[in-house]
Amino acid sequence: MHKEMTLKDVLIRFKPFYKKYWKQFFIVGIGILLTSGGTSATAYMIKPILDQIFIEKKETMLYFVPFLFVLVYFLKNAGSYLQTYYISYIGTDMLRVLRSKVLKNILRLDMDFFKQHRSGELISRCTNDIGALQSIVSNIIPDFLTQLITAIGLLGVVVIQSPKLAFFALIVLPIAIIPLFYLVKKLKLYARNIQEKNSDLLSRLGEIFSNIELVKANNAQNKEKEKFDKENESFCKVILKSARIGSLTSPMMEIIGSIGVAVVIIVGGHEVIRGNMSVGSFFSFISALFWAYTPIKRLSSLYGSIQGAVAASERTFYLLDLEPKIKGGDKKLKNIENIKFEKVKFAYDNSPRNVLNGIDFNFSKGEILALVGTSGGGKSSIINLLMYFYEKKEGEILFNDLDISHFNIESLRDKIGLVTQNIYLFNDSFAENVAYSENLDEKRVVEALKLANAYEFVESMGGIYAEIKEHGKNLSGGQKQRIAIARALYKNPDLLIFDEATSALDNESERAVMQTIENLKKERLILMIAHRLSTVENADKIVIIDQGKVLAIGKDEELLKTCELYRKFKNKEKEMKA
Repeated sequence: MHKEMTLKDVLIRFKPFYKKYWKQFFIVGIGILLTSGGTSATAYMIKPILDQIFIEKKETMLYFVPFLFVLVYFLKNAGSYLQTYYISYIGTDMLRVLRSKVLKNILRLDMDFFKQHRSGELISRCTNDIGALQSIVSNIIPDFLTQLITAIGLLGVVVIQSPKLAFFALIVLPIAIIPLFYLVKKLKLYARNIQEKNSDLLSRLGEIFSNIELVKANNAQNKEKEKFDKENESFCKVILKSARIGSLTSPMMEIIGSIGVAVVIIVGGHEVIRGNMSVGSFFSFISALFWAYTPIKRLSSLYGSIQGAVAASERTFYLLDLEPKIKGGDKKLKNIENIKFEKVKFAYDNSPRNVLNGIDFNFSKGEILALVGTSGGGKSSIINLLMYFYEKKEGEILFNDLDISHFNIESLRDKIGLVTQNIYLFNDSFAENVAYSENLDEKRVVEALKLANAYEFVESMGGIYAEIKEHGKNLSGGQKQRIAIARALYKNPDLLIFDEATSALDNESERAVMQTIENLKKERLILMIAHRLSTVENADKIVIIDQGKVLAIGKDEELLKTCELYRKFKNKEKEMKA
């Protein structure tokens, strides 16, 4: 859940940015003062122009005031330039820093976080929400201060010219502010809904484009379009509701303000007619009053925008404040000699049922251990625990006779090479994909590709610097798997994990890769999950898992004699081949 925040809370969180950009903020402050002061001075100068030039006909003022007018406008627009440029500088750099910080923290979080949040939602938070958050410091607050100082300056001119008229003009302001607070609460609620709906829209688009083959294969284009249209329509409705409320603020201020102006014209007209007030003073007063309503209206509009930005801030700071539940220890894992699971129990969050119920097995360097069992039996969960993606519920997972919780997570994962059922490839060269975990070394890339039986097809596609399309769209399933295997081998880990890693390979490639794995085991521990038992027949240990429990452990020949479930798998595989 997001923590409810006020504008004060948000501004406090921005304290580091005030320190970082204090020079730029100082220049912006000068710009604000020049801009606001120039506007107020312009209103005040109407009095000498009318009274001393046009009514009293003082010729000396005719040559002095226009030049003063030009100087005021020069300073006013110089201030506007300083304010605009340095606000853009602060905003752009802040956006860069915030995006980087949010992504850095998200990448620290546990796998469970990514299972609970859709990718489109996270993309929205890293882009749209941060853009709204950045606008608070770089746009909304400076603009708010500019309008506030301008309004104060102009109202100062109003009071100086006639305190009596100022009373009649400003008495209506409290009447306008009362309904404004109600509208602002509504705007904050709608702003939060807009952020959520935008996330839903991006998630829907992400699903469509990620599964485009499935969509087209099932002629489901219209179905997906209808789903998207519902999300799109819902998004637009919330925006229109927000626009309806936001559009009320300015007209409401203007209508109420017009009452004050009407009273001023009546009272001020009487004052001028009776000779208690000069024409210049009255026009200076009325000009300052009219100009003051513009920043006051702008202030009411900005206050609504602030609520939207605060809603985005809640979502962004929620991500920045999240901490990974799995911390790991301080000990660096230098090498892996053996691994033991002792009475390990595990359940995913919010699940009352254990996925693993007292798992026991062990294997050492130089051995291949295979996990075999029915789907949903807990094999992939064992891999997730070995990678420390999740925390076990009970028992011990020992690396070199020391529990996994003692080791630094980075050093642990540096020693493990993982090839999963889902192949993850980036829109980059073959070389960059293979050398993903470390610095690129051409010789090692070629060696890893050859070991994975992938070098030949990579050369035929243009060599190791040829491009892999997004998600490997220009590769077959078998080619993707071989690149993934090469990536794991390039890492030169102590533990190699293959989760159905050869399922998409043809028989010849599978035999070549299996021979490579057999050769690699001398200096490593190898863990395999396979549904094709032919790939694990030569394993040193085969662990049969069913419903989260170990049924039997042994070699292929032993299990054929002692384990009924293993015999069942073997017979089924023979029938399929026949």
